[in-house]
Amino acid sequence: MRVTSRFLDTSYLVRYLTNDPPEMAEQAARIIESEEPLVLSEVALAETAYVLTSVYGTARDRLVDALLEVVQLRNIQIANLSKPIALEALRLCRGSKRISFADALLWAQARERGVDAVYSFDRRFPSDGVKIIGMPPPTPPARTSSAH
Repeated sequence: MRVTSRFLDTSYLVRYLTNDPPEMAEQAARIIESEEPLVLSEVALAETAYVLTSVYGTARDRLVDALLEVVQLRNIQIANLSKPIALEALRLCRGSKRISFADALLWAQARERGVDAVYSFDRRFPSDGVKIIGMPPPTPPARTSSAH
């Protein structure tokens, strides 16, 4: 008999983490905390981070801690990443708003696949172990011209 994994949508994750509304949160908790194998996509992780920070006003550090707990559950697997690199990506998002969740997860996918470079114009894109191509050089400070 083959055990089938099922994907976990953002809406279940948001309900689970916010307990809002309680009936849906309870249903989400029964599934997420079960032994059923669940797949959590990187898209759902990034979308959950966006919803919880922008709609619910969840503090970034608190959100990272909550997502780390979910990802570490035994029945959860990440769609395209190993757990260690997914956890590392989430940890990059803690402490500041410098790195977006989407960028951290893209960085993790590049690392996981052995890709050595990412094309990005985003100066905040994580660069540990990945070369960033396409960033323009820093703009020099404007010089004031003086008439002679």
